[in-house]
Formats: sequence, structure tokens, C-alpha cells
Amino acid sequence: MSKKFFLQEKDIPTAWYNIIPSMPTKPRPLLNPATKKPLSAEDLYPLFSEEASRQEMNVTDSWIEIPEAVRDIYKIWRPTPLVRASGLEKALGTNCHIYFKNESVSPVGSHKLNSAIPQAYYCKQQGVTNITTETGAGQWGAALSLASRMFGIELAVYMVKVSYHQKPYRRSIMQTYGAEVVASPSMSTKAGRRIITEHPNHQGSLGTAISEAVELAMSTPNCKYALGSVLNHVALHQTVIGLEAEKQMEMAGEYPDVVIGCFGGGSNFSGIAFPFMRHNLAGDKNTLFIAAEPSSCPKLTRGVMQYDFGDEAGYTPLIPMLTLGHNFAPANIHAGGLRYHGAGSVVSQLKCDGLMDAVDIPQLESFEAATIFAKSEGIIPAPESAHAIAAAIRQARQADEEGRSKVILFNLSGHGLIDMTAYDRYFAGDLANYEVSDSEVAANTAGLEKLI
Repeated sequence: MSKKFFLQEKDIPTAWYNIIPSMPTKPRPLLNPATKKPLSAEDLYPLFSEEASRQEMNVTDSWIEIPEAVRDIYKIWRPTPLVRASGLEKALGTNCHIYFKNESVSPVGSHKLNSAIPQAYYCKQQGVTNITTETGAGQWGAALSLASRMFGIELAVYMVKVSYHQKPYRRSIMQTYGAEVVASPSMSTKAGRRIITEHPNHQGSLGTAISEAVELAMSTPNCKYALGSVLNHVALHQTVIGLEAEKQMEMAGEYPDVVIGCFGGGSNFSGIAFPFMRHNLAGDKNTLFIAAEPSSCPKLTRGVMQYDFGDEAGYTPLIPMLTLGHNFAPANIHAGGLRYHGAGSVVSQLKCDGLMDAVDIPQLESFEAATIFAKSEGIIPAPESAHAIAAAIRQARQADEEGRSKVILFNLSGHGLIDMTAYDRYFAGDLANYEVSDSEVAANTAGLEKLI
């Protein structure tokens, strides 16, 4: 049996960890898309809650207090268990010790609630009555739907169209919590109408859905936009994952040689990695950090470092990041939460400075890893999380070939119990791998330098 390591309610972190003050090279600032001048927190107030805006721009405080009201709600499912994956180790025949942080035990089945709760709380404290957002696979939309309901705020979710149809039960979850869910691109916004007019069969992307959500927020009284990944304040909230995992690895009597998270915009990777990374930055440890992204959307491994928009229509601030270009339309893989064109400023800078690594995982390899994990550990992982599992298996096999034993930690960002259509297609042999050509990347990023 795989051994679990549990903490008590009193062990839930009292502060989130902000990695920026410890970074040797600070990320370049967000820019106003009209003036090309660096943004201040106040510049973000029209879009985000004021506290989220201040957290986004905080480059001086390493620790930011978690409100007691947020910690009280965290207690519904936190602390989450750390698990020694003995079954997976046995299935692989590896000498490595593999651990995973199980974020699938939250009420919505993923890590996304860690940021949805504080973002909804800050909006409520400010008197906001409506929130808009986007969602890829539906995990973030489900999380914010529940969080908004907890604080009595109305929510509109723009769900990437291909996921809207691929994952109908995620849509049902959001609607059960009272959210309005719209397939994106839609005819309800200028951005959506333009995209549909130019590309009538457009299946959507996170960049497109963000454009629609931002447009609605900016045109609706007493409404704010909330984001589930990419930006610094979202990564900040997710560090409860790694801070708990630190204590649990100590209980296990080990320290990770490798820390892995799947990667779309960076929320769960940042959450598991940043607390451990601070020890590398202090010179105390030498852990390897790996972000596992899909081969069909390889911004960390093949993107360019440029200022780019976070959305397709160009409504958002310009973000300095590794990107495939804001017009990039990724293949319709089932890991919908990883289909985002950019990596965010903090992770991009860490990657450029060589402080972390990234691998791209083909779709079929991710599902193979998912089925191995399900059979050995009893948990069916979300297609997104399967990328982290695949990267962990790669690391274990490489270590065995080299005659070494590693301690490997990965984040199980969510379960896949509402993703069984994807598994059905995998077992039927209907899924395929998707690769992005160098010419596609070059063509899609060619004009980015002109943005500034």
C-alpha cells in the first residue's frame, strides 16, 4: 500500500510565498498596451480586485498573509495528503522513491480552488457583484463557480469551445454552482464575433476565452475579471501546495531531488515548485525542477522570450514571457488546461536563467502514463496531470539506467473522473500526437517585437 503523510489543520500555511524578491533576475514589468509604459497596481484596478492587483505587483515581500476567512475555507479540504507512490514504483520496477501531492481531493477535484477562494474573497471585500473568467478544461471554471457561490457573487465563464463539447460534465458542474457558461468564441462579445467572422470553425483557445471574459468585465458595472493561471498573484496563492509538501517530505524523512508539475500557464507547477525553489536560490539545495507541457503547445521548450498579450484580441497588459504568439491555435488535445500560448513572466524568467527545466510530452505518452498510474495507485488522473506523471516516469527510468536512485515529487493537480471520454478515445485508438513545426512557431512569433 502506498503510504500517506497527513498534516493537521494548524499546519495550513498562514502566508503565501512570493518568489520574486529572491529571484536573481527580476521579471521585466507588465506594460500598458497603449502607452508601452510599465504598469502600476492602480493601473490594474479596473480589471482585477485591488488586493489581487497589489499582490501582482509586489516585488518586495517574500511572505503575504493569508486572510483568516480564506484559511477557514481552505480547511474544508486542506492540508492535502502527500503520498509515497509505492504502487507506481513497483509497476515501474524502479529504485527511485516517487511521491505525489494529491490536490484532487478538493471539492472540485483540482488545485484551482487554492486561488479561486482568495480571488472571490477579495472581490467580495471590495463590494464586487459580478466576476468574469475563462476556462480551458473546466477545472478553473468549476473552482471559481464554487468560490463565487460561497461569497454570493454572480459569475460568467467563457469556456474554450472544444472543451465545452469534449467535457460536458465540467460545464454541468459550473452550472450546478450557478455560473453562466458560454462556449468561446461566442457572438456575445466584439472579440468573439471578430474571431468567428475570420475563422467560422474556430474551436477556441484560452487566449480567445480570456479576450471575451476581459471585454465583458470591462463593459459591465461593478464587475471584475479573475484569472486561473499565468499571473504572479495566482502562482502566489498556489504555494500552499509546496509549503505543505515541504513539511510532509520532512515527515517522510526525505527531500526531493526532482520536483515536477504539468504546465499550461504555470499555476500548479509554481505551487509545488516555488517553495522548494527558494532553497535552491538561497544556495542550500540543488533540486531539479521540471515543467511538463504538451508537445502540441510547447511554449517553454520552443517559444520565444518576448512581450506578448495574454489574450488573442490584445486586451490584456503586455507580458514578458516565453510565448508561441497570442494568435497561436493549439491542437484539440484533451489536456485542455495546458492549451495556452504563454508561460507568464516569473516562470519564463526562471527558465531563461536556467533555474528550472521543461519537457514536452506527446499526448499518447501522457495517457500511457495515466493508465499505469491508475492501475498502480487507484487514482484516474486528469489528462493535464498525466503530463507530470509521464515526466516522473521518464526521470525514474533515466535514473535506473544510470544506476542511481532519486527522490521524485510531482503534483497531482486533479483527478480525471469527468474526463472519461478522453480515456474512451485513447482505448479506442482514436487519439493522436500533435507536433508544432518550427515554421509555425517562427511565423506566429515573427511580429512580436513590434508590439513594443
